[in-house]
Amino acid sequence: MVADKYQQNITEGVIWKQLLAFFFPILLGTFFQQLYNTADAIVVGNFVGKQALAAVGGSTGVLINLFVNLFVGISSGATVVIAQYYGAARHDDVHKVVHSSTALAIVAGGFMTVVGVLIAPFVLRAMGTPADIMDHALTYLRVYFFGMIASFIYNMGSGVLRAVGDTRRPLYFLIAACLTNIALDLLFVALLGMGVLGVALATVLSQILSAVLVVLTLSRSEGQPYQLTLSQVRFSKGVLGSVFRVGIPAGLQSNMYTVSNIILQSCINSFGTNTVAAWTAFGKIDGFFWMIMGAFGVSITTFVGQNFGAQKYHRVRQSVRVCLGLSFGVALVASSLLYFFCQPVYRLFTADGQVIDLGVQILRSMVPFYFTYICVEILAGAIRGTGDSIVPMLITCGGVCVLRVLWVLIALPFKNELSTVLASYPITWTVTSLLFIIYYLRGGWLRRRIAAMGFAPEQRRPH
Repeated sequence: MVADKYQQNITEGVIWKQLLAFFFPILLGTFFQQLYNTADAIVVGNFVGKQALAAVGGSTGVLINLFVNLFVGISSGATVVIAQYYGAARHDDVHKVVHSSTALAIVAGGFMTVVGVLIAPFVLRAMGTPADIMDHALTYLRVYFFGMIASFIYNMGSGVLRAVGDTRRPLYFLIAACLTNIALDLLFVALLGMGVLGVALATVLSQILSAVLVVLTLSRSEGQPYQLTLSQVRFSKGVLGSVFRVGIPAGLQSNMYTVSNIILQSCINSFGTNTVAAWTAFGKIDGFFWMIMGAFGVSITTFVGQNFGAQKYHRVRQSVRVCLGLSFGVALVASSLLYFFCQPVYRLFTADGQVIDLGVQILRSMVPFYFTYICVEILAGAIRGTGDSIVPMLITCGGVCVLRVLWVLIALPFKNELSTVLASYPITWTVTSLLFIIYYLRGGWLRRRIAAMGFAPEQRRPH
């Protein structure tokens, strides 16, 4: 097999260095994804008006996230399966998964396009979208859904590259798409006056660019088992079952977060405009921490996947300990900075004294407990890397999503205060972390996955 300068051999070498080499490109990619997603709202907010801003930034987001989160979860299933096969040097199986996953991206993207275009008006009305933004929201959604195939191909292709240790090129493609999106936003909206239609077209064209780049890269990967041959894009028998077993639970988990956050947002809304404004700003600030944790989660999933496939179980366990240590260190630094510098950070969003005071209260209630979530992200990612995806989904959905909703439904009527809603976060993080620690240490997940893959059993080292 011909060497590829972008690949990283993560089944050998110093674990903390390899994890960080994975982590930073993924983190930067997440940052540019955030910038990509906010560019449309910034441009229409400044050049079109508040109705267009509401349509692009609010009314359409939930529906788009429900579709995209599900497929991003499925593509993470392909990443895990390819990483395992690649680590095990099962190159024929890597080839089959790459081509079957590409076929899935095309078919699923086409299906989502048709469904999204058809149901968009009904969903917008069901969400109570105000009449003055309905036309803008419908235009944006219908054009956006025509880019679904390109979006799905990029997500699947970048997942393939990350599975074999290449985190840099997906980052480069995302940067190119992000910059293209911003340039086209300004051209179509600021110069040509195309409004929401222009923003939607810019997004779709940028998605097409990223899809073309990832397809060209995979097609030109001569001598690699993950080389994409367009004439061989088809479904292979038995392949998608492995991808779905890992990916569908991950996608459903993401959507459970979305649903529970909608319910909690309705609770926040009941406390008035100042609280909503403070909570909105908190969400933007808070998002930087979750970007970091999410990057660690993706890193450990891929790292564990390759080493599990190579049957290097000691590196699986050691990488979890290292990743937990790195994550706790980052959480300590981030929590300290946000706790002590929250006022100047909030002033970036507003000069309203009441909003700032509420924002400081929210931040200082939450950030000291960030560390309680770390085990959820890292242990779930590690367990999922071996192909065990259903149990992490059940633990996360039950411990974080369901318990959080039950808390506000039961506790809020007795103490109808903002602090009651805020308490739901550290309580559910702690409970879920404890469940993951118990499952990780006592659940027998690694032994079951070894047996399921037909690998040699783990040899315990003498203490």
